[in-house]
Amino acid sequence: MANKSIIYIGVSLIAVITVMTYLSQNNTAAPLIDARNAEMVQTGKELYFYHCSECHGKNLEGETPNWREFKEDGTLPAPPHDETGHTWHHDDQILFDYTKKGGAAMVPKGFTSAMPGYGKILTDLEIRSILSYIKSTWPQEIQDKQSQRNRHDA
Repeated sequence: MANKSIIYIGVSLIAVITVMTYLSQNNTAAPLIDARNAEMVQTGKELYFYHCSECHGKNLEGETPNWREFKEDGTLPAPPHDETGHTWHHDDQILFDYTKKGGAAMVPKGFTSAMPGYGKILTDLEIRSILSYIKSTWPQEIQDKQSQRNRHDA
């Protein structure tokens, strides 16, 4: 009986090691938002023009120069995503979640957002690619400041 237990433990250990090795070599998690990844940036640029530019502007300039002033329906105009906007004031996770879930899921109670969620339209990688494109257009100084927001332990 003791030999069967040792064999069972040995087989179980081998199975666990095999699964852990497979998972570490086949990690399918979406890559981070990376403004230096040329492929992500190019894909993101194309997706941005198709999904985002109608509201946020072809040049990331926003819906209107008065994007901080409420519209009659109680929403704010789509903000610019260039360095003049507030996008870079948020860490990558918030930007990703806001794009995926939409404004209604992310804004404080009592605030109305017109930003739709794209989680059922775009894959996580496509959302990250769009955000990579947006970040790639910022001056290096702004990219560096935004990167600091991703360091939650700092």
